[in-house]
Amino acid sequence: MKIDWKTCFRVGVTALIFYLCISFLPGLGNLLVKILGAASPIFIGCAIAFVLNILMNFYERHIFKSPKKKFFITIKRPISILLAFLTLAVIIAAILWLILPQLISAIEMLIQQLPTALQNTVAWFDKTEILSDDVINVLSGIDFKTQIDKIVSAVTGGFGDVLGVAVNIVTSVFSGVVTTFLSIIFSVYILFSKEKLGEQINRTMGIYLKSTWFDKIQYVLSIAQRCFHNYISGQCIEALILGVLCMVGMFIFRLPYAPMISALIAFTALIPIAGAYIGAIVGAFLILMVSPVKALIFLIFIIVLQQIEGNLIYPKVVGSKMGLPAIWVLAAVTIGGGIMGVLGMLLGVPTAATIYYIVQEDVRKKSKIQ
Repeated sequence: MKIDWKTCFRVGVTALIFYLCISFLPGLGNLLVKILGAASPIFIGCAIAFVLNILMNFYERHIFKSPKKKFFITIKRPISILLAFLTLAVIIAAILWLILPQLISAIEMLIQQLPTALQNTVAWFDKTEILSDDVINVLSGIDFKTQIDKIVSAVTGGFGDVLGVAVNIVTSVFSGVVTTFLSIIFSVYILFSKEKLGEQINRTMGIYLKSTWFDKIQYVLSIAQRCFHNYISGQCIEALILGVLCMVGMFIFRLPYAPMISALIAFTALIPIAGAYIGAIVGAFLILMVSPVKALIFLIFIIVLQQIEGNLIYPKVVGSKMGLPAIWVLAAVTIGGGIMGVLGMLLGVPTAATIYYIVQEDVRKKSKIQ
């Protein structure tokens, strides 16, 4: 084997870079975190643009089916983007309007009734003799109302220096407003020039990548785009149907907090499998403060509704679009939730569907070759 000076130089540079990476790994990690934090408006803007692109395409297809006049062609994209933003804003405002007022009243009622409920619980334990007399005496000596009032005062009053808390709140709010504004600007730019950006990215990859790698990346991206598009649209439709059915059923059974709990059920239903149950537990707890019997009726109703949703609605609306077996949906939700929490639950299913489809197609091709 012939070793020339170029090979030695490459080996030396590689070893030096490797040594520097190991030596300055904490600093590089901090630098990477700062870069990702600074670029967060771009990532958020891309996510907003991806979601709004679904609404924008809907309006472009149905409002501007085949515009022939130049004027309609010119305003087609701006009007569709504006309608998409308005639709998203109306949805968010409706959810907040349905949830916040009743949630505040439910929390106030919970604070008022919680001391009595705790005292009744202690009396029940004393009556059934489940706990020892020493524990019962300690619990009976607690003034639950005073302790809860102290907790509420601490939470509402805040902790530490008032000026420092105010400065931190103002800083966080200002940073959030700036990030949101920049993200919206990026999303609007992406939506306006998505065709041009796609052409530039394809041209750049076509120049710097081999044709085989370029084709593979194009194939993977097209599958991912289709899976994420189908998942978001299907999951939103399924959540809307579930929320409406929940509200109708709660009105029929005359259960309290129907609009709030139905909106909460619809919102948490965006998380596959576990989402609706999370909303059901929260809703049952809130109704429990009003009437235990109605809470039981609500739980039975939700179980029946979940069976209808899982066997009829979800397979038709989402399942047929994703083509992902139930076991892989559960695995994707579990792994995604463990890695990234709620965001991982939302992104786990379309990611798993993308991988599942690519592997399935690859297995089919290799099976035909053999």
